[in-house]
Amino acid sequence: METISSPADLRNRTLAALRAGKTIGFVPTMGALHAGHASLIRRARAENDLLVVSIFVNPAQFGPAEDLDRYPRDIPRDTALCEREKVDLLFLPRVEDVYPPGFDTFVAPGRAAEGLCGASRPNHFRGVATVVLKFFSVVRPTRAYFGEKDYQQIAVIRRMARDLDLDAEIVPCPTVREADGLAMSSRNAFLSPEERTTATVLFRAVSAMARSRETGERRAAVLREAGGSVLAAEPAFRVEYLEIRDAETLDPIETCDRPAVALLAGRIGGVRLIDNVRLPCD
Repeated sequence: METISSPADLRNRTLAALRAGKTIGFVPTMGALHAGHASLIRRARAENDLLVVSIFVNPAQFGPAEDLDRYPRDIPRDTALCEREKVDLLFLPRVEDVYPPGFDTFVAPGRAAEGLCGASRPNHFRGVATVVLKFFSVVRPTRAYFGEKDYQQIAVIRRMARDLDLDAEIVPCPTVREADGLAMSSRNAFLSPEERTTATVLFRAVSAMARSRETGERRAAVLREAGGSVLAAEPAFRVEYLEIRDAETLDPIETCDRPAVALLAGRIGGVRLIDNVRLPCD
């Protein structure tokens, strides 16, 4: 595995691969890699000739009061995981490589970024879309892999790729969970043992909504009540949103008469967690 920090050097490597007729798989991450990231890397490894993984804690997607400074970072551990998973190129750019002095151009995402996480994190998806577009211009991936835990992020990136005529195929991959259902996340490391137990309420709530849908319930308000009753039993969890949206557009829906997704976000102590589950379709 080769580690590269310069965007120009990485661009030269990926351009040479494309000219040789090779496919490029790309897994962008913010580090603190876990089994969920490893599943993305394995799939990308299996489906492409050249595999690029980036680790970059992107300041543009954090708000002033968010956890940029304490976001977990462990480059030696992450590097070891990438080596085990047979990554070809590990991209470790510096902040000044990505946002040089005077940087003043950002991507303005559309409707997919509105509401849900976009309501409480107003510039978050602007930062996500901007860094992904910049990295796509360097890596030129054939396929780029994203975990479905960040469902709204995938919707934003898919829309950007379509609207801006990007060549990369956006590949969503299933959420990887702990044995008790908690979605794997780098921020889980911030939870105390008691908070870790409480955190299972996210999966229990969205699962209750899915079970209600399986019994034939279509009304979004009733499905939300099924999830809300689970959340109400955990006062330590502060709900930010509990929504049912169209699975493709993320538009609000009142009736589940099409593919839909239940999405949930909230806080336990100072840790913000999200989860989602696709709802069964008749």
